[in-house]
Amino acid sequence: MRQELQSLPKTLAEDVAKNLVMVARLIDEDPEGAYGYSKVALRLASRVAAVREAAGFAAYANQKYAEALAEFRAARRMTGNVDLWPVMADCERGLGRPEKALDMAGAPEVHKLDKAGQVEMRLVAAGARRDMGQLDAAIVTLQSPELASNSVQPWTARLRYAYADALFAAQRVDEAREWFAKAVEADRDGSTDASDRLAELDGVEFVDALDEESAEETAEEITEETPKETEVADDTEAEAETKTVAEPEPEPEPEPEPEAKAKDEFEAEQD
Repeated sequence: MRQELQSLPKTLAEDVAKNLVMVARLIDEDPEGAYGYSKVALRLASRVAAVREAAGFAAYANQKYAEALAEFRAARRMTGNVDLWPVMADCERGLGRPEKALDMAGAPEVHKLDKAGQVEMRLVAAGARRDMGQLDAAIVTLQSPELASNSVQPWTARLRYAYADALFAAQRVDEAREWFAKAVEADRDGSTDASDRLAELDGVEFVDALDEESAEETAEEITEETPKETEVADDTEAEAETKTVAEPEPEPEPEPEPEAKAKDEFEAEQD
């Protein structure tokens, strides 16, 4: 790519390169942002094949299949390279033309692809078969020496996953589970959701760790607050009992009988 940009003036080449770097950085997490940078690079250097290819991938990531296909075709005309053949066929699928994708899968250009490209073409062809409702044909299309191989290549996880998914769609659940497990073994960078699919088939439910921690914290708070509430309740009950069981008032001394009273008064007068 750097070599291709040498055909441009130095300052322009640097500007184009910066935009292409941003396309690469953003295309997975922010496809729209990547698409914006690709349009800038395309406006600055539309006659550079690498720019057309980058613009094609940015459009493809945003499901702008017609635009992506046009850019890929332009890049291929400039370079004569067949590496983009599988993704061009997938654009045909995206445009609702699976028959055209199958025609491309049988074209002479496929034989010029390297092993990774041929596997990618097989994935696209199987997808086209599924688009046409031909599940059994899709399964047969994916059956290949690359699928049966025990060696793990960059495309192994995706190939096994596609095969498992096709089996599942055909309601061959036991076989699908076996191949989802094999896909998990090969998926070292998490490029597929094979582990989630396998867990779903096994009936495993995942609990959000954050929600679980929040529930535990809430339970702890309730446990800590309960004794205090009990103490307050105990104090209130004790105060109520104190008020209820009050000391009795002293009873008034009885009035002396009349005779005793007269006797007391007589003795007081004598004194």
